[in-house]
Amino acid sequence: MTGGWKTEQEAFWSGAFGDDYVERNRGEAVAAARTHLFSNLLRRAGPVSSAIEFGPNVGLNLLALRRLIPAIELAGIEINARAVETLRGIDGVQVHHGSILERHATRAYDLAIVCGVLIHIAPDALPTVYDNLHAASSRLILVAEYYNPTPVSVPYRGHAERLFKRDFAGEMLDRFPDLRLVDYGFQYHRDPNFPADDVTWFVLEKRG
Repeated sequence: MTGGWKTEQEAFWSGAFGDDYVERNRGEAVAAARTHLFSNLLRRAGPVSSAIEFGPNVGLNLLALRRLIPAIELAGIEINARAVETLRGIDGVQVHHGSILERHATRAYDLAIVCGVLIHIAPDALPTVYDNLHAASSRLILVAEYYNPTPVSVPYRGHAERLFKRDFAGEMLDRFPDLRLVDYGFQYHRDPNFPADDVTWFVLEKRG
């Protein structure tokens, strides 16, 4: 393992495979699908003036949020150096280069986002990420991942132990009694206009 990471998955995504992922996730079609996704998940969110994303890659979700809420304050925590370079080229985004297993956020944001990232986290490390997400949010948490009612590991582009499906949102609801489910939905990979790799999303809100 390199880079002083705590898990094999962190080393994997910080290196060459993560670099390749950066290049695969560019383009207007992907950006349009993300904007559509966020327009749906914000429908019951109420006012959102700030957001932090855990694992934003090149920032497509953050850019989607800015299209929808131009004055929003944005931040991101990203492990891959090449993605960080791109993020730092986006005006007004505070970028933390590091692992989401570490607590980088020094304040709470209206919305804490994790999208297509928890599926790649070592299962034993998930509670730490859940705690960091919860701490980074003053009101809302968005979880948008592959869903499965029970935990399962799936081969990912020829690699084992790199993609895990489970009920991430349900585990957060069980872990934090102050959370409630506000909304949820699904974006199908065969959507004729906005395909999005079968992502299931959940919006959670802190009560009190």
